[in-house]
Amino acid sequence: MTPASKSVYYFGFYLLVLGLIVTGFPNLLLSTFHLPETNEVWIRVVGVIVFNIGLYYVFMAPEKNTTFFMLSIFTRLAILLWFIVFSVIGWAPYTLILFGLADAAGAAWTYFSMKKE
Repeated sequence: MTPASKSVYYFGFYLLVLGLIVTGFPNLLLSTFHLPETNEVWIRVVGVIVFNIGLYYVFMAPEKNTTFFMLSIFTRLAILLWFIVFSVIGWAPYTLILFGLADAAGAAWTYFSMKKE
């Protein structure tokens, strides 16, 4: 795999693990980041979606599809921007931005790996 492929591949595993945690133990994760705990099913729905997106990353990475890689860069950076907006307008605590920073770091890794190729 190319360096860009590896960045997408490993980020996919991060999403798989995060998706499993959010689906199985949402309040453990929420309380860790000082987010309000919930018993609503929606947090688990988000966990399943995150897990499924992780599958896309893991299975697309070896294909070296540069269009997918570029799209992943833009969407991961957008996550950070959305989380900043949510925090600034008071919909979420600022700790949510930490998740966005993880996405942005993954996006940067993929971007700079692609530039080297």
